[in-house]
Amino acid sequence: MKATLKTKYDVDKSGAVSTLAINAGDVKLRASITDATIINGPSLNGLALGVEKPGFFMVDYNVPKKDLRFQFMNTVKVVEKPLNLTYIHSWSDNRTVLDGTLVFDSANKVSANHALGSGNCKLKYSYVHEGVTTFEPSYDVAKNSWDFSVSRKVYGDDVLKGTYQTTTKALGLEWTRNLKSSGNFKIVASVNLGDEPKRPKVTAESTWNFEV
Repeated sequence: MKATLKTKYDVDKSGAVSTLAINAGDVKLRASITDATIINGPSLNGLALGVEKPGFFMVDYNVPKKDLRFQFMNTVKVVEKPLNLTYIHSWSDNRTVLDGTLVFDSANKVSANHALGSGNCKLKYSYVHEGVTTFEPSYDVAKNSWDFSVSRKVYGDDVLKGTYQTTTKALGLEWTRNLKSSGNFKIVASVNLGDEPKRPKVTAESTWNFEV
């Protein structure tokens, strides 16, 4: 039986989140904890449980908040092109999000994200150049603003990614290293160009695959 352990550490908040996922046949079982779960003795604070069937559904339960989050996925054909649809519903705030991605070919796809009742829609176009460099401009209809993302494969399977959000003036840099069968790790640094002083925020994330 295969399992995955993911740990994320936020340097700015000095906090960590750990998630253990176990493949159980066609489904994947998950459990996540934060520092609040174990500091000052075991507690339910920061504990979340989940079950997922990749490509079909995902259910997450926040134990202390008693909050459920449902996610259902499906793929249909539109003019012989695959349209990936995702329906997301959060129980506590009664919020529903619809997400769709139309894949034209291996290099081009367009996606749209809409929260029901919000009057807002986010659009994104993704273009992969020569299988190495990915350009992803996105447009927020409500804010009338653009965000930009560029990523490139380097040193084999490593990925270097840069992002910029025009509304918040947030500039981000992300480096992901693939450790082949054992997992991967990722370092993300971001800075708000509109803040003074311009202090960067850093997070580190590692994922390990193993047999249980």
